[in-house]
Amino acid sequence: MSGCCSGPGYATPLDAMKNGPKEKILYIICVQPGGRQKPDYLATVDVDPDSPSYCQVISRCYGTAIGDEFHHFGWNSCSSCHGDPSCKRDKIIIPCLGSDRIYVLDTGANPKEPKLHKVLEPSELHSLNLTAPHTAHCLASGEVMISAMGDVAENGRGGFALLDCKDFTLKGPWSKEDAKFGYDFWYQPLFNIMVSSEWGAPKSFRKGFIPEDCSNKELYGNSINFFSWNERKLLQTVDLGAEGVAPLEIRFLHNPKEPQGYVGCALNAIIYRFFQEDGGKWNAEPVVKIPKKKVDGWPTEMMAGMMTDILISLDDRFLYHSNWLHGDVRQYDITDRRNPKLVGQLFLGGSILSDSKVKVLEDQELTEQPKPVYLKGRRLHGAPQMLQLSLDGKRLYITSSLFSPWDKQFYPEMTKNGSVLVRAKVNVEKGGLELDEDFIVDFGKEPDGPVLAHEVRYPGGDCTSDIWLHKE
Repeated sequence: MSGCCSGPGYATPLDAMKNGPKEKILYIICVQPGGRQKPDYLATVDVDPDSPSYCQVISRCYGTAIGDEFHHFGWNSCSSCHGDPSCKRDKIIIPCLGSDRIYVLDTGANPKEPKLHKVLEPSELHSLNLTAPHTAHCLASGEVMISAMGDVAENGRGGFALLDCKDFTLKGPWSKEDAKFGYDFWYQPLFNIMVSSEWGAPKSFRKGFIPEDCSNKELYGNSINFFSWNERKLLQTVDLGAEGVAPLEIRFLHNPKEPQGYVGCALNAIIYRFFQEDGGKWNAEPVVKIPKKKVDGWPTEMMAGMMTDILISLDDRFLYHSNWLHGDVRQYDITDRRNPKLVGQLFLGGSILSDSKVKVLEDQELTEQPKPVYLKGRRLHGAPQMLQLSLDGKRLYITSSLFSPWDKQFYPEMTKNGSVLVRAKVNVEKGGLELDEDFIVDFGKEPDGPVLAHEVRYPGGDCTSDIWLHKE
């Protein structure tokens, strides 16, 4: 925390970057592979190199049901509440992508051992005609806003629910309007805007990846949606075109005075920059396109990338993304916002490894197929997926699970052996990524058997959970 009486988080992104502490524990979502009769849980991992339990899971907080599919999670308050000493960052909010349950965990009593505080049953979200909750962001109002991708019939008529951050009851919808495939969102009150992205209809993606569904606009999204923050109504939809399928993680620049950001489209591995034009309208343009590879031994002749996570460093200098299908993490210098420059790349698995059944026939980027990666004798199955950057920007944490039905489909060996948490060293001067050979957390060795590790957060907030507001 910054200051003894200033409320949660930090006054500015650069304050967090320069004065924030080095992370000592991480919270990580752990999902049970399909069919196992055990609940998902939140793991606390020790990443303090001076600790005797370094690189170990030191506590687990379990859900109350089977098949929840823990996925993303957020906080009851963050840097948007900085300056309000009545607010504390002491509750974790976990919406469940599979069951529609919402868990509230308490970290205030002992940050190293979160405890279950409250459970909102699926019927409560269903009362708002919402299903498949995804992103939870705290608001300066003292509420928590949760996006949802569908209605109770599992169509793509999503929306946003408000959660009271004191008694954690559902207060109702944030807007009376639908949010089509309401996946991720980011708000920026200085420009009176909230932008949301689109994955797909729960009735499709919950079954696994069905290629023929991707061209059906009732089942998969290809737009980003801009809402008036004050009036809570849809202002504008920007169609990303035929290639912009499944825009997932959406990130405004951290500087609240910047009316622009980026969104990563999963199915063709394209990053779009969105921005406000002089007349006040919003637009988007592609700024990064990962080339497809001509292959043999794959269901299609051309293998596109699959961009499943992006994040931006707190100084708005570097953008990172995971390419889950090809198997690499990339770092771009975005000083020139319209022309990201690739400055770092690291392969950590994927579907084109040299010992896989896939033979790459033509590749615009690589001269040979990547070799399997082993760390401390452990092969890294699967591919890099969720990313989290240290506050100072020098360490990039990487997990390998996307969504358990898709994990089983694309990387059955990861489902069988469990996923991992690894770390890359980041060159913050010139750019560059290097695998930390001394760091690995093996979730294949968990007490209930191998699990799938997904999103990562820090007790004091991070660059994907915290939103800063412009304050004079």
